[in-house]
Amino acid sequence: MPKETSPKSPRGEPSINIIGAGIAGTWQALLFARAGYDVTLHERGDAAMTQATSHFAGGMLAPWCEGESAEPIIMRLGIRSLDLWREQLPDTPFNGSLVVSHPRDRSDFERFARLTTEHTRLDASGVADLEPSLDGRFREALFFPGEGHVEPRNVLPKLHEKLTAAGGTIRFEAECNPDELDGIVIDCRGLSARDRHPDLRGVKGEMIVIETPDVQLARPVRFIHPRWTLYVIPRDDNRFMLGATSIESEDTGVSVRSALELLSAAYAVHPAFGEARILEFGAGLRPAFPDNLPRVVIDRNRKRISVNGLYRHGFLLAPALAEMTLAYVQRGAIDNEVMQCS
Repeated sequence: MPKETSPKSPRGEPSINIIGAGIAGTWQALLFARAGYDVTLHERGDAAMTQATSHFAGGMLAPWCEGESAEPIIMRLGIRSLDLWREQLPDTPFNGSLVVSHPRDRSDFERFARLTTEHTRLDASGVADLEPSLDGRFREALFFPGEGHVEPRNVLPKLHEKLTAAGGTIRFEAECNPDELDGIVIDCRGLSARDRHPDLRGVKGEMIVIETPDVQLARPVRFIHPRWTLYVIPRDDNRFMLGATSIESEDTGVSVRSALELLSAAYAVHPAFGEARILEFGAGLRPAFPDNLPRVVIDRNRKRISVNGLYRHGFLLAPALAEMTLAYVQRGAIDNEVMQCS
């Protein structure tokens, strides 16, 4: 890194400008600030972050469950991220994940079991012990004890607070171009970075938030569905997020078909969800490259770094990718599976 061309912090490190205060950019900013760098995080939206992809995310930290369909690199980075979540936010709930199905979908359930690891099989009494609300609902389940989950709309402000406590600066309503900033610039703009990465695409993920006091869950429950796996994620105040769709569309509306399938599947998990109150429909566009894998791209002068393509694994991958970028800036470390030079 050419020292003479990069502004320095009082400790001598180059200054770090990060664009995008969603989950990817925030983890980058936090780890660099904790390492002693002069960090500024730029975000075009306001502090509520209601337009960010993170606002519509599930927040599941489930690398072993993702092994059912994702590449091995997702599991590797995801497992490392679990440790970073524990280090930086020790109160992150790690209550595991539960995977269930009805008998008619037994073959899909067994396929999920074959393609994943680090789970134990539970019988009906084991399911009831873990989740009393599901007593009598399912004959068996897969329990992934090492997994966790966060509530994105709560945890992102916590990470922002930790960033400022570590000496970092956040500038909201500050849209900027990477070429206009000094020092090392880390571009975490998601789909807005298509000016640099034209092969990025948006993959729509739809979600519904419901409220009922009649079901209590301590962990995310994945329900094997003939078309896709529904997840029911517990939130505070008797709320639940329903999600699962990954649609090749950049429309941000929720379709009638998706809403019906999500709500019907939730009812199949527990009939009490049929009486729940619907609080919100929403959809976010996840940035994805053609292979659905993340990329950390470093430009020739080593002062512009792009972190993008987290697809539907943003909260799972962001900590490990931030650690990777920090290791590159500090000592030139390269992870050949993820990093490339432009």
